[in-house]
Amino acid sequence: MVTATAQQAPDKKVLQLIDQSPIASVLSDPRQGDNPIVACNDAFCALTLYPPEEVIGRNCRFLSGPGTEPWLSEQIRKGVREHRPVLVEILNYKRDGTPFRNAVLVAPIYDEQDELLYFLGSQVEIDADAPLPSSARRMRAAELVKGLSPRQWQVLKLAASGLLNKQIAGELGLSEKTIKMHRAILMDRLGTSTTADMIRVAVEAGL
Repeated sequence: MVTATAQQAPDKKVLQLIDQSPIASVLSDPRQGDNPIVACNDAFCALTLYPPEEVIGRNCRFLSGPGTEPWLSEQIRKGVREHRPVLVEILNYKRDGTPFRNAVLVAPIYDEQDELLYFLGSQVEIDADAPLPSSARRMRAAELVKGLSPRQWQVLKLAASGLLNKQIAGELGLSEKTIKMHRAILMDRLGTSTTADMIRVAVEAGL
């Protein structure tokens, strides 16, 4: 279940990006000062050990600690400033102080007027003993994307850049109904249950 702020909460359509996702996810609002988190899912709370009331209203940097790599934090900030998806593996800290290696994705979400609405943030804890976790995940994502048709690839790339169905339809000269059909097929072929998971695969594949 997604927990969101009562004031300026994302609408239901946007909340579906992270609702029911098995991947720890948040939505932040760049239209508010310091880009605070306005929604988080159960998986995020389970991963970080923070309850929703200690997550909502804070910038994602609260997961940083003494060992967090500043150059990777800057990569995230640069992606936010430039409104583009970014994926980094960074050292973060849980509520009890436990450090964990965290594969963090941040991607912009736009409205139908091409205005920046939110940033989607998702986190996957990486097993410290796993060899080259980034390479393994990215190779798997690339293999999945390689099996897509050219049209499905186009839809996925535009979705990963934060565009909504109506915007993608306009870009490709297709109906919104056709885009919804392509997205459903994409999610099935990529083995993803939510749009957030689909976007993560796309970014991991380098789109």
